[in-house]
Amino acid sequence: MTEKKIVDIAKNKKAYHDYEIIDKLEAGVELKGTEIKSIREHKVNLKDSFARVIDGQVWVHNLHISPYDFGNIFNHDPTRPRRLLLRKKQITNLAGVLSQKGYTLAPLRIYIKGKYAKIELGVVKGKKLHDKRDAIRERDVRRDMDREIKNL
Repeated sequence: MTEKKIVDIAKNKKAYHDYEIIDKLEAGVELKGTEIKSIREHKVNLKDSFARVIDGQVWVHNLHISPYDFGNIFNHDPTRPRRLLLRKKQITNLAGVLSQKGYTLAPLRIYIKGKYAKIELGVVKGKKLHDKRDAIRERDVRRDMDREIKNL
């Protein structure tokens, strides 16, 4: 079986900074009309987006897909809620985890797999301020060590 080509479109760097990622899963995105063309042109912003389980379906909110330049009347609202395509068992597991205090669902990246747009969702828990400082300090130490090794 051939491996499908994966093309990264956008990453949610803010989510990696603000949250501790507990689990990741892949979901398809239900798109309308010219939205896939805009995604292929990398005109996507994940920065303030989030996902929720509503009535047994997972929806992503504030995912900004810019209108396609040549779409004229066929373009759609850039920040409309979009349904994510997951199996029922995955959705019930997600709903159980998200019912616990402090857990939320955040889109981590969007990519093209084969010919379909996919979103990598993360079950995340918010970091405290001191956790963010520790992560920054760790990153700086790692960067300094790499710099020293390179200079030797």
